[in-house]
Amino acid sequence: MAETDPKTMQDITLVVETLLQQMQDKFQIMSDQIIGRIDDMSSRIDDLEKNIADLMTQAGVEELDPENKIPTAQKS
Repeated sequence: MAETDPKTMQDITLVVETLLQQMQDKFQIMSDQIIGRIDDMSSRIDDLEKNIADLMTQAGVEELDPENKIPTAQKS
């Protein structure tokens, strides 16, 4: 088995390290984007829940009973 030229090994190592760093950077960017989108969606869901609660209040509907999913005003 022939010995590999040290210069060639250094070049290969550098290419692999560069490639791995680029992949890590791209994954970090994607991860940050996903977390940002999750945060945005969480905020939008919170706003939606608040708006629904406001609409229910305006319509005179009380909060739903979580177990029976019927308005508490109609519960016997």
